Amino acid sequence: MALKCGIVGLPNVGKSTLFNALTSAKALAANYPFATKDPNVGMITVPDERLDKLSDLVNPLRVQPTTIEILDIAGLIKGASQGEGLGNQFLANIREVDAIIHVVRCFENENVVHVDGSVNPVRDKEIIDTELLLKDLETVEKRLEKLRKAAKAGEREEVKKVEIGEKIKVHLEAGKSARSIQLEDDEIWLLKDMMLLTAKPILFVCNVDEDAVENGNEFTEDFMENVAHEDAEVILISADIEADIAELESQEERLEFLNEMGLSEPGVNKLMRACYKLLNLITYFTAGEKEVRAWTIRVGTKAPQAAGVIHTDFEKGFIRAEVIKYRDFVTLGSEQAVKEAGKMGVEGKEYVVTDGDVMHFRFNV
Repeated sequence: MALKCGIVGLPNVGKSTLFNALTSAKALAANYPFATKDPNVGMITVPDERLDKLSDLVNPLRVQPTTIEILDIAGLIKGASQGEGLGNQFLANIREVDAIIHVVRCFENENVVHVDGSVNPVRDKEIIDTELLLKDLETVEKRLEKLRKAAKAGEREEVKKVEIGEKIKVHLEAGKSARSIQLEDDEIWLLKDMMLLTAKPILFVCNVDEDAVENGNEFTEDFMENVAHEDAEVILISADIEADIAELESQEERLEFLNEMGLSEPGVNKLMRACYKLLNLITYFTAGEKEVRAWTIRVGTKAPQAAGVIHTDFEKGFIRAEVIKYRDFVTLGSEQAVKEAGKMGVEGKEYVVTDGDVMHFRFNV
């Protein structure tokens, strides 16, 4: 499944530096606002040690990890919802993504200008929140105008739509994000249909200097306290460290650098895990002599729909799924050994795929 995340934040908080490090796309990262006007687009290979281990065991002709598309969206500023700083264009870019990665600056550096003159991640977040909320209110108002006209005839269904729309509007006017609203099962459809910016799941990335990447600093402490009530993930990353890692050619050099920094893994690994958690995603694998490959699905996906991620014919003609648990595959060392041990499961249409399943689908079209 094609997943898309958008990196947002004020100008000069480290968005493009982080984007470059994640994708090695070499986007323009400059010390002035609006260095990025059109969104830079890149693909991140999702790191997964399980894929590496399966590849070592199977020794296939090729290995195919899963990927996430990343958009580096230009820095928003106060007034973006009214078009300031090309705000309308930037907000339209956010509407396209599945999740928002909101970067806040949590480091001091007199050589990097802050658009508001001082480092204050809580204030910066509130500026972005306000602009997204204002744009959502504009969207809801326009939709309500149409709904009210349709409800003038007095049809109960149309009146109900207006009631739902009003409920969403009141929630936003209280300064609360759309993702936090509580709606009945038969009301959620309208919220989804509006494609509101603040309804999107969000991950906060505190961009820190290298001294704070493990334990944070006073900026990150204040920020985490401020967002503790929100349904959001927060991680610490040093965009500068990630940029240095991205410059290294070999895996050995990267591991040596991480050891020198006292880090157990690159920040990109933390970021990808957080994105998967945010979007309620898991990975299953296919493993054969030609290819070992990772596939992304949502938690709760049943076997036929998981097969459909590979090809729609797999889902249409689904017969059964042969399933090996990752731990069994690694412990026993091969598919044949798993079969001989009686550890391969044969599952039907109601089987719910779990994270790490190694699967082979039987189908007939």
